[in-house]
Amino acid sequence: MLSRSRGFSLIELMVTISIVAILLALAVPSFRDLVAGQRIKTASYDILSALTYVRSEAIKRNANVSLAPATGGWQSGWSMTTGSTTLSQHQAFPGLTISGPSSAVIYGRDGRITSTSSPAFGVSSSVSSSVPGRCVSVDLSGLPSSKVGSC
Repeated sequence: MLSRSRGFSLIELMVTISIVAILLALAVPSFRDLVAGQRIKTASYDILSALTYVRSEAIKRNANVSLAPATGGWQSGWSMTTGSTTLSQHQAFPGLTISGPSSAVIYGRDGRITSTSSPAFGVSSSVSSSVPGRCVSVDLSGLPSSKVGSC
């Protein structure tokens, strides 16, 4: 009587591994773009949220509140301050390029920005150039908005 072994043969295992490798090779570039796109969205919404928070604090405190870039620029993070009090700080975004105004965005006690030009923040991926960037802009009334595309 012959005993029959259970399990996979070496050939079946190699064919399965080859098929999985091919599928992964096709899926990884798309997944990389998906992750880069989500990172861009997250960063732009964090900037939008920070601008909204700074505007709200300026109105609430009846004082000027600023959103200033960290040392190394906006992609290195930012801080929100009023006078000498730091309200909040945000960490860096590795793998992203964030362009913005060269100085702080300051909201006055009325919730409007104090500069005469509208600041804009461009967020793009430094890893994948095929993913569209986003633009966060602030109108002169102080209201921030976000859109797909460059500034």
